[in-house]
Amino acid sequence: MSPNQEAFIPQVVAIGPYHCQRPELFEMERYKLTSAKRVQKYFKPQIKFANLVKTFKQNDTLIRASYHRFLDLKKETLAWRFAIDASFLFEYLQTYSAKKEGSLTRISSKMSHLIDYTGRKTAHQAILRDIIMLENQIPLFLLTEIHEIYNYNNEFSDPIFSSMLLGFCKDLSPLKEAITDQYVKETCLAKAHLLDLLYSAIVPKEGLTMDHNNIENEQPHDKENVKTASKMFWYIISVPILVLKTIFNSKIVMFILTLPYKVFLHFSNDKNSDAMKQLLSTTEDVVQGMEDIFQPKEESPLVEELSIPSVSELFEIGVKFCPAKGGLETICFDKILGKFYIPVINLDDNSEVVLRNLVAYEASVAPEVMVFSRYTELMNGIIDKEEDVRILRECGIVLNRLKSDKEVANLFNGMTKSVKITKVSIVDKAIEDANGYYSASWTVKKKGIVNKYLFGSWPILVFVAANLLLLFSAVEAGCSVFDCSKWFGSSK
Repeated sequence: MSPNQEAFIPQVVAIGPYHCQRPELFEMERYKLTSAKRVQKYFKPQIKFANLVKTFKQNDTLIRASYHRFLDLKKETLAWRFAIDASFLFEYLQTYSAKKEGSLTRISSKMSHLIDYTGRKTAHQAILRDIIMLENQIPLFLLTEIHEIYNYNNEFSDPIFSSMLLGFCKDLSPLKEAITDQYVKETCLAKAHLLDLLYSAIVPKEGLTMDHNNIENEQPHDKENVKTASKMFWYIISVPILVLKTIFNSKIVMFILTLPYKVFLHFSNDKNSDAMKQLLSTTEDVVQGMEDIFQPKEESPLVEELSIPSVSELFEIGVKFCPAKGGLETICFDKILGKFYIPVINLDDNSEVVLRNLVAYEASVAPEVMVFSRYTELMNGIIDKEEDVRILRECGIVLNRLKSDKEVANLFNGMTKSVKITKVSIVDKAIEDANGYYSASWTVKKKGIVNKYLFGSWPILVFVAANLLLLFSAVEAGCSVFDCSKWFGSSK
């Protein structure tokens, strides 16, 4: 993915040890302390905030093992920081369980502009974006510790905590229908952190396998490609040779070959000096022109994109785009009916941060099977401009809450090729079927024939034209020095 610092670096609040020392985030520290005091009031009897800190100190090794970097903080400092951050995060998550018994149904005036049960306030959304960032995660078992000492006034408190986490995932997930309530509630307590929970809720477990069959099937295609390349190489070499053989057998070429000798004989003749300069100048111009034609232009390297027609191109040949009911496992292309099934994606102001951090997290934990990254590559491949977004929006696949369709196109076009190419059977099968359907279209075949037989032969035509231009220019310049009538058999 192309770098976007704001999508990975917290802008409002620091959760955890990585960004806690940034001065621009110190303003939120007092709000986190306010949250910690409020959460403490709901602890079970005889349990104080110091007890929570003590528990975190006892889990110091486990906490440090959850991070890749060395945490240069003392055990006491680290325990207090995580206790405060976890309390703030716990209170924030209760906005997704506001109607549940025992939840913080009233927010203090100091926190009212930050925490909003309706989720409409700007600050609330800004904090939400920071919470889901990869470098702003804390171990989920710390929230579980608070959950276990929290007084819900209910004998069965686990469903309340699970519903909080489920509501968080549903609020942030761009693929709402991919989330299964039962799966999230049964597995949420075993996840590493909130981003891991969201990723696990979106990505299907049956999709986490590489398509080894496709990799094996690529070997025969490689042999065919070698044969094709050999034929093309022989064609490119043989045609110019035949053309040059015909040209060299002509009288004009014989004249050109003897031209340097005759020029040398007349070199000392002053009256022919001007013609000599004209000959050299003309020859230099022709050579420079040929170099301009065949010299490869230096262009900035383009990022390799998935090989698939855009939405507009598929739509032109009659492909219908249909919203699939479910998650990534529902992606498919029906070759018989010409229908492309893609899961519904909800896009808002938080979507870019969520998508980028999901891809980044996937690359860090499962580089061999990047299913979500492959999905973003698919969307990047089929969306080139706002017209593509418009078609998907009208078909019900893209629910756009951004300002315009152009913003959606820029969002996906800004997501470049992933770190490593991954074969994912679910997505690659749909891509293969879509390409096959598009190639079999009569409209596309006509374009292919024109490109192959008309525009495909332009290098040979340019080569022949350039040589003829060089020959005729040389003849013209030579005839300005010598009397060429006897060479061409013209009579006076």
